[in-house]
Amino acid sequence: MDNTTEIVSFEDFKNQNGIVYWWASEIALMFGYKDLKSFQKVLDRATKAMMSLNISYFDNIVAVQREDSNGESFQDFKLTRFACYLAAMNGDPKKEEIAQAQMYFAQQTRSFELLIEKSNDIDRLLYREEITEGNKSLASVAKCAGVVDYAKFQNAGYLGMYNMQNWQLAAKRHIDKTKIFDSMGRAELAANLFRITQTEERIKNYNITGQRNLEQTHYQVGREVRTMVQQNSKTSPENLPQERSLPEVKKELKTGYKEMKDVDKPKKKK
Repeated sequence: MDNTTEIVSFEDFKNQNGIVYWWASEIALMFGYKDLKSFQKVLDRATKAMMSLNISYFDNIVAVQREDSNGESFQDFKLTRFACYLAAMNGDPKKEEIAQAQMYFAQQTRSFELLIEKSNDIDRLLYREEITEGNKSLASVAKCAGVVDYAKFQNAGYLGMYNMQNWQLAAKRHIDKTKIFDSMGRAELAANLFRITQTEERIKNYNITGQRNLEQTHYQVGREVRTMVQQNSKTSPENLPQERSLPEVKKELKTGYKEMKDVDKPKKKK
């Protein structure tokens, strides 16, 4: 199927009843998935991306009970154009249908064309959100285990992973230490998420308590992650390349979202 056919088929499947929408069950097949169940993980990631952008997913992924040809009820979703875009960006990149969908959405707005060129930006956005939640969970577990000075505990993990504290890493990269994750690439964000979650697991599973012991645990996990990064990336974590800031990515996504909403606004009668 050539790209022209793919473009026409996407627009032909849209519906309009108050909002312009596409049925998720039909988009799933169009994107190369066998059914809506196998497509659910893609929708979940699209939902998380909207949450990180403070865009209402209830307005873009609307749950609806439908009836099939046999009169049996099944769960479906009304997807806006933006939700379809996020589904395409979070779909399996090995699928030809996903590649074609991404090409189509790249033509929708200049903002999305830029994001298609760096499609891992949405992955970065989702990892960043998971790190925020992971750090909250780790802080809670560490506090219950006896951490009094959380800054020292936190920096023990950085020392293990980067051979330097967070403020030193920020200085090396010429960024604010409170925004240290914003320019990290996908692999580095994933490595930090692994460091955070595995430190929490080790504390809980080995019943580690006390400030010094907890610092040592975080350092050891950070050191293990450092070794993994060096083996897989052939460089140390502190030398990994940095990418454009996530606030910039968010800004482009929000701009594209507004442009896509404009595409499907009801046309005013002359």
